[in-house]
Amino acid sequence: MDLKFSGEMWFWRGPSPWHFVTVPDEESGALEAVSRFVSYGWGCIPVTAQIGGTQWTTSLFPKDGGYIVPVKAWVRRAERIDVGDTVSVRLIIGA
Repeated sequence: MDLKFSGEMWFWRGPSPWHFVTVPDEESGALEAVSRFVSYGWGCIPVTAQIGGTQWTTSLFPKDGGYIVPVKAWVRRAERIDVGDTVSVRLIIGA
């Protein structure tokens, strides 16, 4: 499965601060449909993610009935993106 969408970068200031992009509802529905086949626990889904020319492996986290994409610091630096920026994301599930 290959998904493409755009979303805004946001920052979570919890005990383990991190940057995320929220997967839109329509794409989250498609992910929910395959999650039982690919999830490794707690609803996390392993993916290959891509923003711009930068690709990395990560896992989507379930949140509020949808999913969020964690964006590593080196990815943000490589693509020169920050909180509030709208980014185009590609997710490859099951690769």
